[in-house]
Amino acid sequence: MKISQILLIGAASLATFATPAFAQSEDKQWEGAYIGGSFGLGVQNNDRNESVVFDTNRDGAFDNSVNTILGVNAFAPGFCGGASTGTAPTDGCLSDKDGYEYNIRAGYDAQSGNIVYGFVLEGGMNKSRDSVTAFSSTSAAYPLTREIDYSLQARARVGYAARGALFYATGGAAYAKINNSFSTTNSANSFTDNGNSKSWGYSYGGGAEVKLAKNFSLGLEYLYTNFVEDNYVVSVGPGTAAAADPFLLVSGGTDMRRSDSDFAMHNIRLTAAFRF
Repeated sequence: MKISQILLIGAASLATFATPAFAQSEDKQWEGAYIGGSFGLGVQNNDRNESVVFDTNRDGAFDNSVNTILGVNAFAPGFCGGASTGTAPTDGCLSDKDGYEYNIRAGYDAQSGNIVYGFVLEGGMNKSRDSVTAFSSTSAAYPLTREIDYSLQARARVGYAARGALFYATGGAAYAKINNSFSTTNSANSFTDNGNSKSWGYSYGGGAEVKLAKNFSLGLEYLYTNFVEDNYVVSVGPGTAAAADPFLLVSGGTDMRRSDSDFAMHNIRLTAAFRF
């Protein structure tokens, strides 16, 4: 069964539980500390127009073309927003992977009448994978891939409580360790990168919780999360390539990185919380 189907079943179950909870719950207080977790799916934005950008004079601007000695763009074959399956765009690319995620969380809510406000701290894993590939006229492919190792978030939230249910909006800061990788079918040049990155970003969205018991609630939550990841660079050196190699013509080497620094996704989650 697909994760998306599990989430749909969970949402339907939440709606089923909500009706008796609304009618039967005598505990309408949400104030206090809580711990819990979530399980869901990270769905990435459509990035079909993503490409790889180059810095041939190494001034940090990444606004250059890699040209042959005849002045022809060496990357005229183009790019794809995924991981290549061959050495040319016609060979195709694998789509980015939308992955499951799981998190643990803790927080505190205060309540004034029907208004609930508080904060939540959260940390966990996400299995989404994002790739982009450049293709050169020498029939070589250059895929760059990134995945989230772990993420941490600190968000505020405010909501409205009624008849055993809480509807809320939430937003705040996000932090992630991102694992980057690079591969190529080019065996002439040398390639080095600056490794994994630690990136800040933000997250916002909303959700609903329903109390099934005095100290236990289930919920459904949506978040839009974006990590700004712009410091991963692959440096191309001479290796065994000739001096007329396009990567070497301007300054003896070239730096490359992906054009889109945003590692963004839509998070759809089922949540559970135990309250004290």
